[in-house]
Amino acid sequence: MRKFLSITAAAIALAATPSTAAPRPDADAELGKLLAGRVAGKPVNCIPLTSVTGNTIVTGRAIIYRIGSRLYVNEPRGDGAKWLHRDDVLVTRTVGTDLCRLDIVRLLDRNSRIPGAFVSLGQFVPYTKPRTG
Repeated sequence: MRKFLSITAAAIALAATPSTAAPRPDADAELGKLLAGRVAGKPVNCIPLTSVTGNTIVTGRAIIYRIGSRLYVNEPRGDGAKWLHRDDVLVTRTVGTDLCRLDIVRLLDRNSRIPGAFVSLGQFVPYTKPRTG
């Protein structure tokens, strides 16, 4: 009986571990591809949420927010990035109209609608295409 309980406990612990906990080895390559031809600017603490026209999640690494032609890369604080999965929906509650460093974002599984982890945002690094000429 004791052996059965320890196997069951191990199975429950394994099932509770999200598949997104380990960062993908190609997350850096994916991020590099999305930012190709762009130059990083000075990090900012907030971006105007009402101006965000889209976002992309790089599994295990970062959230990219688009404002016009500028991309803002946010790497969640602590080990929050490990919970990011490209198929998650970001649920954001803010005070005011800006999305800021330290704001909390809830992850929601797109298919099952099951709420996932919370992540705390870091600074937003803007990436722009250099001007030619």
